[in-house]
Amino acid sequence: MILVINPGSTSTKAALYEGSKLVAQESLDHSATELASFGRISDQLEMRVQTVAEFLARHGVLAERLEAVMARGGVLHPVSAGIYGVNARMLRDCFEARIAQHASNLGALIAHHLVEGTDIPCYIADPVSVDEFEDVARISGLKELPRRSLGHALNIRKVAYNTAKAHGKALNEMNMIVAHLGGGISVAPLRHGRMVDVNNANEQGPYSPERAGLVPAVSLVRLCFEEGATEAEVVKRLTRTGGLVSYLGTNDAREAQRRIDGGDAEAALVLEGMAYQIAKEIGAMATVLDGDVDVIVLTGGLAHNEAVVRWVTERVGFIAPVEVVPGENELEALNDAYLRLRQGIETEQVYD
Repeated sequence: MILVINPGSTSTKAALYEGSKLVAQESLDHSATELASFGRISDQLEMRVQTVAEFLARHGVLAERLEAVMARGGVLHPVSAGIYGVNARMLRDCFEARIAQHASNLGALIAHHLVEGTDIPCYIADPVSVDEFEDVARISGLKELPRRSLGHALNIRKVAYNTAKAHGKALNEMNMIVAHLGGGISVAPLRHGRMVDVNNANEQGPYSPERAGLVPAVSLVRLCFEEGATEAEVVKRLTRTGGLVSYLGTNDAREAQRRIDGGDAEAALVLEGMAYQIAKEIGAMATVLDGDVDVIVLTGGLAHNEAVVRWVTERVGFIAPVEVVPGENELEALNDAYLRLRQGIETEQVYD
């Protein structure tokens, strides 16, 4: 039995798999009151471990009888894409959260604590800090502010593997652009399987349901000074209350679509504007691949929206065929990664 763990800001998602078969899955919610008692993310560790232990008990599974544990990777130092064994350095970096306080930092820690003292292996796969940039992609225009590789690598890589398989090829035999369209949007060109560029969804690229994307820089600086905003307020405005929230007061594209269906012209313009920017980013990433693009894949929750998919496809279809893989399932993606490791498609890497 394989245990898969994905800690989020208000829940811990857990699943049990036998090979590729899902045996059990739960979203273990944590109340705001419960979470408010913890100062740092790492302070939640004991509570989260207990929650997952109770999940195992409900399904009659002993931790010491597991085949392996796969956990969501945290905000780590830059790493190549792939599967990493949980080690002391990773545990320290996750616990200390030197780069960012994020619930995903708990993944490796929970896995380790659940099976500590056994020989059951623990892994993470394709954390958001996957960095396979070519040097030229790091240059931003201000020397002090290099471009950083942060994106939805876990879902992007899962979709890329499945797309290559559907085409009867290995991942390293294809060039593709995968656009993860969710609360944040990551558009990544994969050259022979390597994510050689990606927009940092918190700072660049298209606006999304919650994020402002790439905004006019000088105007933003002036706005901050005029309003006397604090750093935390500005970051929240760019990453939590930008995009659809800023224009329409909602982060739900389904609600935007309902307004469009009711004749709301502003909602139609704003949703199409998001699709327009997604298409522009895909076009830009096509230049990274020198125009040699086998397929463009649209994935994530927004790929369920027929209007967004249609608008994007109309603008980028001349570059390459567009395929749509709606939704994301990070638990399944983590289990798929473990199966690739077990089958020898990928090899275990070392975090150092």
